[in-house]
Amino acid sequence: MSEDKKYNIEVRVWIEESEGPFLGIGKIWLLENIKKTGSITNAAKEMKMAYRQAWQLVEEMNKRAESPLVEKLLGGKGGGGARLTEAGEKAITVFYEVEKRIKDFAIKETQNLKF
Repeated sequence: MSEDKKYNIEVRVWIEESEGPFLGIGKIWLLENIKKTGSITNAAKEMKMAYRQAWQLVEEMNKRAESPLVEKLLGGKGGGGARLTEAGEKAITVFYEVEKRIKDFAIKETQNLKF
């Protein structure tokens, strides 16, 4: 007889809509970094991502969400920037809530795994 093996169920969560993947952990991190830094440029730098790629992801999320997740701020004395809208804040919260429920379910299921 072999010793008891321990198995884990690993889960990656993303939200899709009709055009395919809409929101996953990478975009959530981008939204969080925009919230933290107040700009798409700094958020991209923080993630070692090209500005152009970050900008395209923001544009795509804004277009495909029911209402925009990020709004650009026009430059004044300190230059422009970006901030999350209420929908952007909600997207982060909802994503993590859904992910937690799914991961909690996976942990529960793990306890009974035997092969």
